[in-house]
Amino acid sequence: MILTLSLILSACGSKNNNESASSPASSKPAESKSNTDTDNNAGGTALDEAYAGKYKGTKVSMFGPFADADQVKFEEAIKAFEDKTGIDIQYEGSKEFEATISIRIEGGNAPDIADFPQPGLLANFAKTGKVIDVSTFMDANKLNANYNKSWLDMATMPGPSGDVMAGIWARSSVKSLVWYPKKEFEAAGYQIPNTWDELLALSDQIAKDGDTAWAIGIESGAATGWAATDWIEDIMLRTTTPENYDKWVKGELPFTDPIVKNAAEKMSEIWLNKDYVYGGTKSIVTTSFGDAPKVMFENPAKAFLHRQASFITSFFPQDLKSGEDYDWFYFPPIDPQYGNPVLVAGDIYAMFNDRPEVRAVMEFFTTGESIKTWIQSGGVIAPMNDADSSWYTSDVERRMAELVKNATTLRFDGSDLMPGAVGAGTFWKGMTDYVSGTVDLDKALSEIQAGWK
Repeated sequence: MILTLSLILSACGSKNNNESASSPASSKPAESKSNTDTDNNAGGTALDEAYAGKYKGTKVSMFGPFADADQVKFEEAIKAFEDKTGIDIQYEGSKEFEATISIRIEGGNAPDIADFPQPGLLANFAKTGKVIDVSTFMDANKLNANYNKSWLDMATMPGPSGDVMAGIWARSSVKSLVWYPKKEFEAAGYQIPNTWDELLALSDQIAKDGDTAWAIGIESGAATGWAATDWIEDIMLRTTTPENYDKWVKGELPFTDPIVKNAAEKMSEIWLNKDYVYGGTKSIVTTSFGDAPKVMFENPAKAFLHRQASFITSFFPQDLKSGEDYDWFYFPPIDPQYGNPVLVAGDIYAMFNDRPEVRAVMEFFTTGESIKTWIQSGGVIAPMNDADSSWYTSDVERRMAELVKNATTLRFDGSDLMPGAVGAGTFWKGMTDYVSGTVDLDKALSEIQAGWK
């Protein structure tokens, strides 16, 4: 779902492995006035020394997918740091990031830092030793204090000789959200559901009132079906252990396993109920994911519920006000033993050249301050605990930040962690075929699993 991540975001303590420091990726550092001694100095961390002016005049190269408006917001967010430290972060954005970064790294021309919106791609480079293990210089206590443990778990990836901390999480978006037309919802006397059973009861009540509960659409051109994968991922987190979720995205728990089938059956309780879905089940595959929620804002509302990530508000009518015309509630838990998990997407920054000023920049990126102005402009949620809630411009986003901070488990979008042939291939197609009625569930799951071969 790298396609959808570009919409979502404009729209994972490890062992000390030194192999990465001597990899081809670190053979061509950016221009620097500092020495190449990367050992921590007794006087403080690299970030402390950067603020003391030690690395003034140095340059750090960075490559990522931020372009256009996102690049402007990123550069605004780092300006104060550059002014205070004298470090010039030379950012290059590309809409062809995924293909280009592979060429650069394999060709020995890696940037100092790269932004990966798809951690599965980063994992490939970590496995071959081309990524600097940031746990070799970052303070583990500070990281543990400033991140939900799940973020650190998701940044820890297999290296050539054991696990490495392949990067740090810099931005996030939230997926476990159900949107609703606030005024109409409250006028009808409906209550926010706190469990799956209550969610089904609410759907029943809306149907009994003569309306349809759900606005659902998965049409997305060549990417049709991705919206269905998000539902399966969210339900998996609510019906099995995080360990099983991790096995599933690695291909160790097949789609044909009863655990995965159970998640699909749970989804079907809503999707295949003709009384629940606006336009009926058949309309799901022909309704654009961006158009689907708009029926909630017609007069009168033609649907009351829409599960989608935080980016979807960019598809809402522009005259609507968050917290007044629309709001969200947490996609409720199903089995209490699995707590309150949250499905997320985000950006993980990885380091390829090990110099003091690069370390300083990476440490800076672990602070909420590194995205403060971006938060204030709206549309991004901090994965760091030290981001002040007052920075968020709306209660809608402030509550998302609290949801991420307090989640019992965080997991990244599963399809983005799977090989492209599955996550952006058979998973999309199999769910589309199932919902359209072309195949039954068992056949669909078998077709999806075939993508792992």
